Amino acid sequence: MNPRRIHLCLAHMSGNEQKYIDEAFADNWVVPLGPNVDAFEHDLREFLADGDPSRSHIRVAALSAGTAAIHLGLILAGVQAGDEVICQSFTFAASANPIVYQGATPVFVDSEPDTWNMDPELLDRAIADRVAVTGRKPRAIVPVHLYGMPAKMDAIMEIAAKWDIPVVEDAAEALGSRYRGHACGTLGTYGVLSFNGNKMITTSGGGALVCPDDASRARAVFFATQAREAFPYYQHEHIGYNYRLSNICAGIGRGQMTILDEHIAHHRRLAALYASLLADVPGVTYHDNPDKDTESNFWLSTIIIDPDLTNGLTPDALRLHLESLNVESRLLWKPMHLQPVFAASPAYVNGVSDSLFARGLCLPSGPWVTEDDVRMIVTEIKKCSTSS
Repeated sequence: MNPRRIHLCLAHMSGNEQKYIDEAFADNWVVPLGPNVDAFEHDLREFLADGDPSRSHIRVAALSAGTAAIHLGLILAGVQAGDEVICQSFTFAASANPIVYQGATPVFVDSEPDTWNMDPELLDRAIADRVAVTGRKPRAIVPVHLYGMPAKMDAIMEIAAKWDIPVVEDAAEALGSRYRGHACGTLGTYGVLSFNGNKMITTSGGGALVCPDDASRARAVFFATQAREAFPYYQHEHIGYNYRLSNICAGIGRGQMTILDEHIAHHRRLAALYASLLADVPGVTYHDNPDKDTESNFWLSTIIIDPDLTNGLTPDALRLHLESLNVESRLLWKPMHLQPVFAASPAYVNGVSDSLFARGLCLPSGPWVTEDDVRMIVTEIKKCSTSS
């Protein structure tokens, strides 16, 4: 067994975080607003726009979690009780749960095999069918950039425009990913980022909503701060939430922004190494960028295993073997349409996510994973796939 635990993606500090935290304590800014929050939002906006004139309009609201960002995105999109919301099925539950928070019903749409994300053709058919069945179109669409791999957003946005439905783009796993040169999180009507402890950068827990203009950002902040109206006393005309990021956590985020580019480069370097070392392993396929328009951050590196070509090796058998070596790996997300909690939700499936769930595994990719770790992991995969 390795004496050192190899995690999927463990938080990595730059060394600058403490400076901003100390400033917050020194100034007594320990509440969900303050200089660190303002600066972190500015840094995120600059990173996402990256000199792109077509993204100069975006604004960012720092929040307590990516889940909170999805929830506020749905609120701004007009989702209410009794509505339906199209959601990618192949994702983590946090993409779908906020739909239920609003009293709406998730309608799950399966994936296409190139990116593993929402199938645009199936999306179009699902919307048409919901209109035929209910007499109303879904109120919003929630595509996801799974494991950092950008979805086919041009096609998804074209369909959304055709039906005049806003898109809440879940880029929680895709900070630093790009689609056709544009940053993920800026491609939908609203964008969602996550800074959970295992993401590309962390604020210990946190997220952000990317908004199309100042007015929508102000609306998001209004709901994120208990929806207090502009009176000299506390008046509330809407249900609000306690969703703002603290100034302390934002200080961590400011320090993390100084090494974000380094983190992205590291993940991509490991991805290239995995792809190269696994290229000649029968029955094991690395999930790489499918085309030149797609630039994943490779938040997690993922593989598909064909038991027929690997002497019966299954993802879970490989997971258990790696665990015996103190290496963390994880089965792919179980699709939402297979989750008991969503058993009654409508679903439009094509078998893609079911197949991926049955055959896929996530491998360590974070900042603490070394190239030697990758070589060792691939060596173990080869041993398992060739043993009888």
